[in-house]
Amino acid sequence: MKVGLIGLGNMGLPMAENLLKNGYELVVYNRTKSKCHDLTTKGAIIANTPAEAARQTNIVLTILSDDTALENVVFGEEGILEGLQPGGIHVSISTISVYLAKKLTVDHENASQHFISSTVLGRPEAAAAAALRFIVAGPEEARKKVKPILQSLGQDVFIVGEQGYLSNVAKLGNNFLLVSMLESLSEILVMVEKHGVEPKQFLEIINSLFASPVYNTYGKMMTNEQFDPAGFKLKLGLKDVNLMIDAANEVSTLLPIANLAQSHYSYAIEKGWGDLDWAAIMKVLKEIN
Repeated sequence: MKVGLIGLGNMGLPMAENLLKNGYELVVYNRTKSKCHDLTTKGAIIANTPAEAARQTNIVLTILSDDTALENVVFGEEGILEGLQPGGIHVSISTISVYLAKKLTVDHENASQHFISSTVLGRPEAAAAAALRFIVAGPEEARKKVKPILQSLGQDVFIVGEQGYLSNVAKLGNNFLLVSMLESLSEILVMVEKHGVEPKQFLEIINSLFASPVYNTYGKMMTNEQFDPAGFKLKLGLKDVNLMIDAANEVSTLLPIANLAQSHYSYAIEKGWGDLDWAAIMKVLKEIN
């Protein structure tokens, strides 16, 4: 079975490698072609344009950083919309706005194509281990076709509805909880340290209560100040926080914690920390306290 994949960043590259390991014929496109070369030695084919990747496979996955990056590969004469044939499927794994997910659904439907939103939970190490979790929404017929592909890349596939944007709502909700955890954990680590409690010891105490791999992973990053290289860049964290707030505004809902995190991430970017891991919000709390 042929599959196209567009975007070979921290997440896309290990996903591409796992597709090849699972026997898929893979056609890849990346704006920087040099990132494709190692994959060709493992059997991947390089497409010259997004349209070509879509045309050769008729099922194309995109994993890109934001709305603008996705729009650049979908629209236009060399875009995915142009390349997919009737019945073709575009699977967006990116964290994008609810607005864009709704627009892509309509645009693909108008072209007799299918749009699936399959947002992903997990960092690059989970992608490499094929241990990702996917939140999937879109037409049932198309979902059934792509489910085996997603199962080869992860350990869970959650179906949340027929409309693609529902996946993006659920992903933003998940990321809101992560942002809330990063904010609250940063705040309290700064406080206990000022009182004389060793942060690593405090982390051991809270992990005995919460037994959370999320607290454990990010807590270690914070206490050891291991923010580089980033698994998920702080500037992308701000992008996601902005998307959360936009989604909340659309349904007249308040997210006060997101507003607070937005101010802290904005401060971090002003300090030049945008390429650090988003757990580096800890640096902001240390500086402003």
